[in-house]
Amino acid sequence: MSIAMPAPRSELIEGLDAPLGVLDADGSRRPNPILDDELAGVDESVLTDLFVEMSVLRRADEEAFALARQGELVLWPPLRGQEAAQVGALRGVRDDDFLFPTYREHALALLRGADAGEVMSVWRGTALSGWDPFAQRLAATQIIIGAQTLHATGYAMAARRAGGADIALAFLGDGATSEGDVSEAMVFASSFQAPVVFFCQNNQYAISEPVRVQSETALALRATGFGIPALRVDGNDVLAVLAAVRIAADRARTGGGPTFIEAVTYRMGPHTTTDDPTRYRDDAEVAAWARRDPIERLGRHLERIGAPAERIREEARIRCDAIAAQVRAGAAGAETPAPETMFDHVYVAPTRRLERQRAEHAAFLRSIAGAR
Repeated sequence: MSIAMPAPRSELIEGLDAPLGVLDADGSRRPNPILDDELAGVDESVLTDLFVEMSVLRRADEEAFALARQGELVLWPPLRGQEAAQVGALRGVRDDDFLFPTYREHALALLRGADAGEVMSVWRGTALSGWDPFAQRLAATQIIIGAQTLHATGYAMAARRAGGADIALAFLGDGATSEGDVSEAMVFASSFQAPVVFFCQNNQYAISEPVRVQSETALALRATGFGIPALRVDGNDVLAVLAAVRIAADRARTGGGPTFIEAVTYRMGPHTTTDDPTRYRDDAEVAAWARRDPIERLGRHLERIGAPAERIREEARIRCDAIAAQVRAGAAGAETPAPETMFDHVYVAPTRRLERQRAEHAAFLRSIAGAR
């Protein structure tokens, strides 16, 4: 008895052989039949904004990294090298779409309007969530690997049921694709055709484990097993990311269901400020990826099209100095909230268990005060 094997699901993925891209490392632009339509309106003004925003993000990241080294922040997960992935993804969706980050998507908070002090308070250890998630349409930083994909899928299912036009964009890393939460999220998203985009930043390392330890094939293939179509793009090419997310967002918004995007990029720095990446990767590898720097690539493209590159860089420097000052002031001015506020906003309405814990905590504080 022979068993008929299913046909390969190659029709569900684009960019399997090589990540899709439109900008080469030297800044030259090449056509791409899949991405070009979504980039038709990208003019010099849009390119300038993308360049400035990536530059500002890098400077904010550098300042926060320094603050962590100086003991002003408890921890900081740097994102250097991933600016194109984050900025491109953010600009590929609408302002009312709900975003679900990991712990490294600093661009989302800073560019969605969160105050730098609100962002720094999380990493100073004085707040559970520095910003109002509903004001920024941005969920709280998620430390539990992959959990945000469940939150995003649930939100997307609810939004579809309510008849809304907004979608959910879930960020995850390459390591998260090996977590059960992500598989469960994709099962529900596929089964219920939820308007959610899974955006995986494959930065080559899950802490110290290289991506080849997790998979010998492209991570985007994992989504196709759930019947979710996938795009695999050059994550250091901001235009490729922008176009891919626009494609996926439009598909979700018009009833097409979920899409998985794998943005192939590289984490130039350590996993966090407690990590030493020299223990598990060599200088030659880092240098090779440095030559694919996303900001420099877009800068070279601006020069090629005759844009006033130096004036744009000067604008970026001014904005960078401003954000650096805001980050430092935000860290210094972060206020420590009253301990009892940890019970606020846990649920929509208080539960008896939560109220009991609040009362026990209050009694504990009174006992400490009485012992002094």
